[in-house]
Amino acid sequence: MPNRRLIAIAAAALALTACVAVQQSGSIAPAAPGFWLGVWHGFIFPVAFVVSLFRHDIAVYAVPNSGTWYNFGYFVGIVFLGIGARSSKR
Repeated sequence: MPNRRLIAIAAAALALTACVAVQQSGSIAPAAPGFWLGVWHGFIFPVAFVVSLFRHDIAVYAVPNSGTWYNFGYFVGIVFLGIGARSSKR
């Protein structure tokens, strides 16, 4: 029985790795959004999401972007400056 469980977990992990998106480094334009625009886009995410529901030319994420630094800036914008930054009272 443990072997079947291990095989199922390995198959699920392998299937999830097929979902990983890879961006070729040559496809990034020099003027692609970087860290600071990622921070800004993460900060304005709640407003951009609501507006994107009604307008199809508005997106919540810039594509193409500079990759890792844009993603990190987006994370910082959402978690530390945006909706994840609210303080809770105990």
